[in-house]
Amino acid sequence: MANSTDEIRSTLNDLIETLKDGEEGFRTSADKLQDPSLRSQFHSFASQRESFAGALQGEVLRVGGEPETTGSTVGSIHRGWIDLKAAVMGNSDHAILQEAERGEDSTVKNYREALSKDLPADIRGVIDSQYRDVLAVHNTVKALRDGVTSITTSTGTPRAY
Repeated sequence: MANSTDEIRSTLNDLIETLKDGEEGFRTSADKLQDPSLRSQFHSFASQRESFAGALQGEVLRVGGEPETTGSTVGSIHRGWIDLKAAVMGNSDHAILQEAERGEDSTVKNYREALSKDLPADIRGVIDSQYRDVLAVHNTVKALRDGVTSITTSTGTPRAY
């Protein structure tokens, strides 16, 4: 089991911040994308991140903590970078996809770090399930950036082929 309840809360709150950053990043990107199907997909990704954050906020409450409700300063700076890069590149969908992939790289890294910690099995299960979906979104964004069409599985999980 985890070393302390404080460590569990901290790990969960770090992921909540990451998810809130992703939610806002996908919404910001969706507003800048020219392609309507990409806009729709990015809004879907934002909703997924909002849902994931809500689930982790529930876990923080369950272990007696105060859940994060906002993203990080770094995430805010990244969204500012998306705005700047989009303006400089003429709101190029490719440039926005590049930045989204960069944000997803960070999300995947943060989930891997969380999974490397000693967590209770039930919380690890929630994080692991989310990680698989986060990785699928990362791969989809990367494939979109590379110009490969992504498809969605019957469960609604985006997959890149």
